[in-house]
Amino acid sequence: MLVLALDTSGAAVTAAVHDGTAVRAERSEPRARGHAEHLAPLVEAVLADAGADRRDLTTVAVGVGPGPFTGLRVGLVTARVLGHALGIDVVGICSLDALAFEAATLGDTAGGLVAVTDARRREVHWATYDAERVDLGPGAHTWRVVRLDGPHVGPATAVDVAGRRVVGRGAALYPDALPGGTGPLDVAAGALATLAVRGLAAGADPADRAVLVAPEPLYLRRPDAVAPGVRKRVLPAGGR
Repeated sequence: MLVLALDTSGAAVTAAVHDGTAVRAERSEPRARGHAEHLAPLVEAVLADAGADRRDLTTVAVGVGPGPFTGLRVGLVTARVLGHALGIDVVGICSLDALAFEAATLGDTAGGLVAVTDARRREVHWATYDAERVDLGPGAHTWRVVRLDGPHVGPATAVDVAGRRVVGRGAALYPDALPGGTGPLDVAAGALATLAVRGLAAGADPADRAVLVAPEPLYLRRPDAVAPGVRKRVLPAGGR
């Protein structure tokens, strides 16, 4: 198994390669704009870091958002094109799930988590989670995050923290409404890749398999640019 994971749902463009046992390579670049220009070189670089060729890949995993229309579309189109060209499966994962999973592996999860990202227009995307420690044997463990609610889009003041740990760039942007926010700020492709591998594994737990979704964009509102409607007549019928 060799999984390429990528995400362009937020302020960072990120890609990782997972060999079924561990993340072999991972790269991220902070890019509020210009996702299309930077994703392809980033994918090539992370494959080189992993000592792999794209023909070695068995699956492409992609963050489906929620996120801004243009950036999110770049990642999904790239994943689909790679999957089609290589004849391999493409799977989607909610980007907020990957953010919450990474946060669980890095810090305190008592009381649960709220993953909050920038939705622009002075709004945020968010979802709430419980985190469960899963023992793998002597001295080894991992985490499973279970989404309780969301994803949603709206003002930061609408987020019900309810004593949960707040993670993501949304908390950094709106500290008055979301105090005490901690890292990580953006989705990491390594976390997304780990979730994908767990979901794809033979005999995977149903909760792990449920994380995998179709590689379709998760938009929670209409894009900024929409096709113009039919123009209304100014003159009455028969007028000049």
